[in-house]
Amino acid sequence: MPDLTGRAVVDVHYHAGPDLYRRRLTSAGAGRAYAEAGGWVVLKSHLTSTAARAWEARQEGLPVSGTLVLNDLAGGVHTRAVEQAVYAHGADSPARLIVHLPTLAGPAHSSALHRTPFHPRLDPDRWRTAPVVDGDGRLRREVTEVLRAARDLPVAVATGHCDRETALRVVEEAVRLEVPRLLLTHATHPMSGFTPTGLTDLSHVSGLYVELTALTLLLGHRDVVHLGEVVRAHPRVVFSSDLGQPGQPDVREWLDLSGRWFRAAGLRSREVTAVTRTNPARLLAP
Repeated sequence: MPDLTGRAVVDVHYHAGPDLYRRRLTSAGAGRAYAEAGGWVVLKSHLTSTAARAWEARQEGLPVSGTLVLNDLAGGVHTRAVEQAVYAHGADSPARLIVHLPTLAGPAHSSALHRTPFHPRLDPDRWRTAPVVDGDGRLRREVTEVLRAARDLPVAVATGHCDRETALRVVEEAVRLEVPRLLLTHATHPMSGFTPTGLTDLSHVSGLYVELTALTLLLGHRDVVHLGEVVRAHPRVVFSSDLGQPGQPDVREWLDLSGRWFRAAGLRSREVTAVTRTNPARLLAP
């Protein structure tokens, strides 16, 4: 069984095709790119689970694990969808499956307006669903059931495209249910809305990880000063790519660019190691 310990980088958020939109690489192509970089990659798709694709890639010796995004297209917010993905992910993975709450909930993501659909019949807006909270701001019953299932399954739950208030409801419920691993997806992206100070306030929550993505910086939503602030704001920050778009950097380019960002942000080597290797490896550890 391959091990995440000692990897040059562990990227918990990389988009490979098939997905809602056209992507730069296939699952195997992404696996080869990260193998060449000495890393590990977690494949994400808004369209379908990547669990089986990850299992197949690992049988070829590639450093790949998978995710399930609980969009209606991929089975919806149901525990059976989570269990099916766990089984398809295989028993040989050194990494937990990441289960994302829906990403096709609420208004359209502005960056999606300029992307080419993977399939000409696919209209993402047709598949938009209700947010994970009801009209009174309470988590929907099915979300709570998924969190309860996550307590006993080899998965880590991610907040998907939740806004700040919704994500805080998820954190509260995850703490109540003793969910072992929870990830705030691209936490300081404008869509999510967390500030470094707000993340510091959550430092005491055991098992809570905070994601900051390269794409957030590449799109100009945040800068290297903010990068340094976030890394120092919370003890379990994970720096991922959220890449795979044809018009964005390839794997080697974003890794090189990240090194320049870390130096510009004044991060120490131990801080870089923590956000690119140690923290994501701990998030994914069985």
